[in-house]
Amino acid sequence: MQKAVAGRRRIVASPRPAESVSSTPATRLRRRSVGLARLIGERVAALAATTRRAARPRRSEVGRRLRAALAAPFGSERVLPITVGAIVLFASFVSFRPGTASGATGADGDRVRIAVGGGAGSGIVDGAPYDEVELGNLVGRNGQAEGGSAGVAAATSGPVTEDGTVYKPVNVDTTVADGRDLLRKYTVQSGDTLTGIASRYGISMMTIWWANKLTSKDDLHIGQKLIIPPVNGLVVTVKEGDTLEGLAAKHGIDGPSIVATNQLEDTNLVVGQVLVLPDARGAPIPTPKPRPICTSCGGGGGGGSTYTGGRFGWPVVGGNNYISQYYHYGHYAIDIAATYGSKVVSAAGGTVVFAGWKGNGGGYQVWVSHGGNLYTGYYHMSSITVGYGQAVSRGTQLGRVGTSGWATGPHLHFEVWVGMVAQGYRVNPLRYY
Repeated sequence: MQKAVAGRRRIVASPRPAESVSSTPATRLRRRSVGLARLIGERVAALAATTRRAARPRRSEVGRRLRAALAAPFGSERVLPITVGAIVLFASFVSFRPGTASGATGADGDRVRIAVGGGAGSGIVDGAPYDEVELGNLVGRNGQAEGGSAGVAAATSGPVTEDGTVYKPVNVDTTVADGRDLLRKYTVQSGDTLTGIASRYGISMMTIWWANKLTSKDDLHIGQKLIIPPVNGLVVTVKEGDTLEGLAAKHGIDGPSIVATNQLEDTNLVVGQVLVLPDARGAPIPTPKPRPICTSCGGGGGGGSTYTGGRFGWPVVGGNNYISQYYHYGHYAIDIAATYGSKVVSAAGGTVVFAGWKGNGGGYQVWVSHGGNLYTGYYHMSSITVGYGQAVSRGTQLGRVGTSGWATGPHLHFEVWVGMVAQGYRVNPLRYY
């Protein structure tokens, strides 16, 4: 028995191999195993000493046979060292197993519980979803989780590579700042004009013209949607090859003003990006070249080859009417704003060649031939009081002012044609006053 105790002590006292990196539970298990082995050895030694002192003469036959069976293959002196060695080997094997997560995982009521690392001391992340957990508290400088790779895997839904890199899913912001949100929308209402809308928003009429790519002031109609820029200038869409410096140089403005107006954070432009170019100017409204009035051309439904009716009379009766839009390129007429229902009269004597509704945007309209291939047209009326082929004189009532057709307010659209209406060409009506 003394030799057995000595053998145990040699095994226990032998130098321990260098500790390998292991998890906290494995370390505790190994220490407990070694302690248990020591306790068993001490108790066996004490029992042997007591047995020798007592020198009991009576021994159980069963006990004697059991000790004899155990001692037969190994000898009584080797049983204890072998037992202690087996326990130490088992503890060493367990210590090299990787740490695993312990503790509750999943849901704790309405709060999320994530086990980090393994065992006591590694901690539990309570409450927030994984993307609200600060990974800096879980991952060390070398890319490994403080509680082992299992801790990082439990704290994130992204993959963990062999070197410990954690790929955390993120949403990349791909939006591009531009001037699209600066543009306002306006719905044309009855009585609106481009000049009036522009004055309401504190910008020029041409800014609205350019922004909406209009070709005629008569393009306005009730319900039409207009783009209203925040400042005077142009609205452009970036095309391939456009740069901030190039756009600024092309329109004679400076780049910083474009950046400030559009609240840009990046001066690199993206195809399809909308920009407001402050104080930039587009193409002016072209002015048509004057064309001579033909007063001796044949044809026309009013008799005679030359107009001899003299100056025109004003086609709207009432002192509260005024010219709301003059003759210019794209608008080959004058608009006379007046109270709804005001009388519309013939500007000169002649013959009615059309009276009724047309789908050309003019609504209820009357055409009058004055001879010498000269015609007048009266549009947007609310009612008509003459018929086809009727002879009229200067001041004869033709109908009343209205908003029929493409009109944004009560007015008379008054045209003068050289040649049949819609077949000849239009001239400025004010030439006849």
